[in-house]
Amino acid sequence: MTRFVTAAALLLMIGAANAQTFPVKQIRLVAPFAPGGSTDILARMVAQKLTEAWGQQVNVENRAGGGSVIGTDIVAKSAPDGYTLVMTSTSTATAPSLLRKLPYDTLRDLAPVIQLVSTPNALVVHPSLPVQSVRELIALARARPEQIAYGSGGNGTSTHLGGEILAQMAGVRMTHVPYKGAAPSITALMSGEVSWLFGAILPTLPLIKAGRLRAIAVSGAKRTPALPGVPPVGDTLAGFDTSPWTGVAAPGATPKEIIVRLNQEIARGYSAPDVRERLLREGNDVVLNTPEQFDAFFRGEMEKWAKVIKTAGIAIH
Repeated sequence: MTRFVTAAALLLMIGAANAQTFPVKQIRLVAPFAPGGSTDILARMVAQKLTEAWGQQVNVENRAGGGSVIGTDIVAKSAPDGYTLVMTSTSTATAPSLLRKLPYDTLRDLAPVIQLVSTPNALVVHPSLPVQSVRELIALARARPEQIAYGSGGNGTSTHLGGEILAQMAGVRMTHVPYKGAAPSITALMSGEVSWLFGAILPTLPLIKAGRLRAIAVSGAKRTPALPGVPPVGDTLAGFDTSPWTGVAAPGATPKEIIVRLNQEIARGYSAPDVRERLLREGNDVVLNTPEQFDAFFRGEMEKWAKVIKTAGIAIH
């Protein structure tokens, strides 16, 4: 018995020593989406701050495909030593329910490090739609079942799922029209092909200010500084919160000491005034929780979206 206790204590000491010296070489941060998007931008901010703090280069590697699955799979099967990380997002939590089979076990093969931001969408309508609030949109949909069409950036995206959960919570039937990306869906809304959609605040804000779109709500649990006069959907549908989020994860068996060290340094970098100011300006809510808090949040997201996806019968093959 003493021998086993001594071995366990030795392993803990080795893990603590490794965490104190970590990192001693370059770190690879996989962004499982194409360059230039929001995930890529957030990844490069992480890389810059960690490189500055540790003097070890953190390289962002874009591995797009499969709705984040390809890049995530690379990290899920990498050595659990803290030198390979992945940007996680809402798509990481929805993939197990949307896809028939994943090449990894999400909860077993990924270790949550930190949630960086929550990024509420704006519920925007075409100016011709006779609604000024979520309550009025629901009333119109109830009076005209399946006649009110909403757009999204594609099947299974956060903008699609946001529309589905709104309809489910409100008990109404609306028609979903998927497009090949966020930009085409916004163009379709402006032309009147669809009546409303959930859109990222950054690209829709200039259109809202110009009067080409009207924002009647935001998808987060509270108001956002980017649209201070616009109430959350939750004011009408209690508990509604479908804001896309972004975080960082490591391979599943990464030592706790290294997870904590990564968490603390990333949180320090994202707390810098210049970073926070930029994030808020671009419509993000800064989160920066602990690994345990992020793990609980992530599991809750998987459970929430699994129910929505099953009820709506959504599948991507």
